[in-house]
Amino acid sequence: MWVVTRVWVLAMLAGCATTSAWEREFLARPEMSLDEDPDEAALKQHYLGTREGAVGGSGGGGGGCGCN
Repeated sequence: MWVVTRVWVLAMLAGCATTSAWEREFLARPEMSLDEDPDEAALKQHYLGTREGAVGGSGGGGGGCGCN
C-alpha cells in the first residue's frame, strides 16, 4: 500500500512546474488561451451571469440585474 501511495504522490508532484518571468510571456500568448474568441467568451459569461442572477469570479462586478 505504501508503494502505491508513494508512486501516486511522486506522479502528482511531477505535474507541478514553476515558470520564470521570461517564460510567462510565451504562456500568455493568444494561442495559449482556452477560448478562441474572447468576445464570444465574454458574451457567454454575460448570458450566464444574467441567467443565473450572479456575477463573479471573472473580474467583473455587478448584481445580476444587468447594471454595474
